Amino acid sequence: NKEPEWLEQKLLKQNNGRHFVTHGVEAQIRRQLEAFSAHNFEHSNFMNCLVNEKISLDDLQKLKLAFEESDVSGTGYIDVKKFGHILKKCLKEPDMGNAQIHSLLKKINYSDQGRISWVEFSTYLLQQYKAKEETVRRSKQVAFNLPATVRDCGHGVSIVNIHSTHDGTALTVREDGLVCQWSPELKPQRTKHMFEVHRRSKWVTDFALMSEYNKLMIGTGDGEIQFYELSSLEPYCQISALGTIPLTLDYSYTGSDNCCFLYGDMEGCVTIILLSTAEDTLRLWNRLPKAENVPNIAIKNAVLSQKVTFVRWKVHHDWVTQVKYFHSFQAVASSSNEETSSLVVGCVLPSTHSAQQLKEIREVCYESKNRKIQLSWIPQARASGDQTVFSVCKGVKAFDLCQKHSLLVTGGMDRLLRLWNPRFSEKPTAILKGHSSPIISLCISSEDSQIFSVSTDSTVKIWHIQDQCCLFTADPIVSGIHGNVSACSYSPAMRSLYVAADCIAVLPLMLRSKRHSRITVSHDEAVMCCGYSKEFRQVVSCSEGSVVKVWDFDTGRQVFEFTATPDLTTITCMTFDLKGRRLITGGTNGCLKVWNFNSGQCLKTLKKEGKCHLVSDCIFLEVQGFSYVVAVGGDRRIDIYSDVPEDLYHVQRPQPSWKDDLKNGHKEGILSVVQCPPSLLATGSYNGEIIVWNVASGSINCRFVGPLAAKEQNTEGLDTSVPSMVFIKNLKVLQLSPTTALLTPGVKGWVNLWDVLGGRKLVSSFKVSKFQQKITKLSIADKTTLLYAADRIGYIYIYNMETFDPEQRSPRAEHFWRAHTGSITSLQIVTSDQVVLTSSTDHTVRLWSAQGEFIGTFGQPEMWSVQIPSSWTHPGVPYEVLIDPLSMPHHDILKRKSHLSIAISSDVTETDRGELKTL
Repeated sequence: NKEPEWLEQKLLKQNNGRHFVTHGVEAQIRRQLEAFSAHNFEHSNFMNCLVNEKISLDDLQKLKLAFEESDVSGTGYIDVKKFGHILKKCLKEPDMGNAQIHSLLKKINYSDQGRISWVEFSTYLLQQYKAKEETVRRSKQVAFNLPATVRDCGHGVSIVNIHSTHDGTALTVREDGLVCQWSPELKPQRTKHMFEVHRRSKWVTDFALMSEYNKLMIGTGDGEIQFYELSSLEPYCQISALGTIPLTLDYSYTGSDNCCFLYGDMEGCVTIILLSTAEDTLRLWNRLPKAENVPNIAIKNAVLSQKVTFVRWKVHHDWVTQVKYFHSFQAVASSSNEETSSLVVGCVLPSTHSAQQLKEIREVCYESKNRKIQLSWIPQARASGDQTVFSVCKGVKAFDLCQKHSLLVTGGMDRLLRLWNPRFSEKPTAILKGHSSPIISLCISSEDSQIFSVSTDSTVKIWHIQDQCCLFTADPIVSGIHGNVSACSYSPAMRSLYVAADCIAVLPLMLRSKRHSRITVSHDEAVMCCGYSKEFRQVVSCSEGSVVKVWDFDTGRQVFEFTATPDLTTITCMTFDLKGRRLITGGTNGCLKVWNFNSGQCLKTLKKEGKCHLVSDCIFLEVQGFSYVVAVGGDRRIDIYSDVPEDLYHVQRPQPSWKDDLKNGHKEGILSVVQCPPSLLATGSYNGEIIVWNVASGSINCRFVGPLAAKEQNTEGLDTSVPSMVFIKNLKVLQLSPTTALLTPGVKGWVNLWDVLGGRKLVSSFKVSKFQQKITKLSIADKTTLLYAADRIGYIYIYNMETFDPEQRSPRAEHFWRAHTGSITSLQIVTSDQVVLTSSTDHTVRLWSAQGEFIGTFGQPEMWSVQIPSSWTHPGVPYEVLIDPLSMPHHDILKRKSHLSIAISSDVTETDRGELKTL
């Protein structure tokens, strides 16, 4: 394997830039690489063995038996040594190290009791499998942009069918003959009533497009097939006297100016008409005498031409519901509501014996062409070897066939989608359940491996062919589609599904935007929060779509992911327990969940009784030897849950609220909470109120209300919320004695410094964001007084609070850089490695040195090593940050008024600009 580029660079640097490497130096650095690789892949290789289908049912049974044999005491648990021995023996992994085994054990058993049971191990495996399936399914997830664009067609007349064209337009025909061509946005481009020239009323049964000949083919209730010019919608010709009503039509171009059109009727017959030199044949029919102002030819005369082949098959014993010709299969498929022959796939032309009979009949017709004869031969039944018959309960209303996947899909009255091999009718390969009403129409998108189905209650579903699962459901209440559904048509050009009912609707697929090749994202949605687990040296991030991803801190590669909620709940906050082994998340549904984040197993749900409000923030704290989870949110109360891992109840309620909280607490929703050990707790609300509590007594210690920015006259519309807070212990300001201080965001990019213990007052307010952007996150490096502040447009500022002068309104930042193009949602300093961890609404999680050097974006193709600076992206910066207008440096030539100065605050002064110093 080729070494990473940063390793090659390091080899060269350690040899003073020479183009060769001595054996000693090469061996030394290679040992570093081996240690680096061993750390990175020890767990992944083992889990790949377990999860990636390399473990069979026999292996599982051997493991279970070995567990039972090793459990001599009968407690159901075995120790680490026996666990390692079992894995090495049963999985034939003799080289598995003790560190690997112990690491795996900690991830399975978060309580670290030094033992493990078969239930815990098998549950862990099951969760890994489920998470992997979810990840694959999520990568294929699709959705419609809802609600649908809907246009009412008026007068309560149903649309008989809808067809999309190559240019993205759609064509509909109503029962009364009104033809309408629609733009992709469903704006009517042209309409025409086809039967205006006729004296008596007609009704349309179905229509098809003959794109190669620029024709529109319509079936009527008078037993006719009419052809119209597609460009002008003028009548071209018609075939009359069919002797039956063509209920359903289809057309296919077969090549070399040959085509076929076919129809199914009320008698269960399928009639196929093959045209050779079709353009000339249609032109000849156009010159014939007119009937009701349309050039007309009776079917009995049309079939006399040697360029016309007429075949009529007796296929069903009930009305034909749909008929289609599949050129790739050289076959005709038709369906009906009867169960014995619900769907039949058969040949176009008869086999040898039937062909001879047909030839004799045709000869009689040719010999008698000068006499008035009647087309009277009886429809033939195909030989059993010429067709495949599918029997479906309650029949088939709709079907489609896909050559790419060799797949036939049927739907009908029993509300089930059945997937078949087109050549075998004994049993469907799969049955998909989900519709609660009969399926009236369906179509296959071969390119995307998807099936679209529509039921009579106007519910639209998207299914995945390989996974045989429902990807998305568009409920009629949400989509806005109403009326009796008659058909649907998928447009690959527009990536949209057209649905015909009493109205016409278009459902465009929600497409993922294609990113620049140099842009890396960690999640597909905005990242709401992230954190670092010291125990596993892992980073956990949570997205707006409630997808939790686990990353290797040392390399940036993804280790694991799972979906935290099956519903539409968004994760809003997260924290770890004191050991860093369990993850606690809060969401918009008002619940907190406790997770084993290495398996995706939900260990417990924390929620209040009755109506629950959004959880804005949560922390894990220890008071007098007891552990608690503290949550705050929209209900304005502080909810405290005891942490009792051995508690077997899955749902846990909070302790009674503090009396002072109920009586004198916040008047608006609480946005943030932070602890100052051992007994102080601060909460900040949407209206800017900050309350410091004594956790031991549950009483209020002091209360602050943030001041407005200096010289700010108009207070309306100002964001006074407190999204983040941080305590600083033993802070010495000027000549005052050391005190405990609290830093909170103010308005327009200011930060407020409060003395919590000494005078319980505001010490200073100072400007941090040079662009007057709200400070969203604050963090203090452990054992230092360096303050890190992040704002709404992605900038991070560093201030040394030890040298801070409270009299200075706009102190100079030690460093600043732009980390993201969106609002920063998490900011954590990992003191042990002197790095900064950030996440943002721009879908990324990133790692930086303490001075703002870019290490990398989690999920990028190239791995890094936190301990080896040459593996970092620095001096490079994120590409999207580089090209974003708000990252543009300030220079005299750029001081003119422009969209950039409008995009940021107009209050940025020349003094402010001079104070900025980039890295």
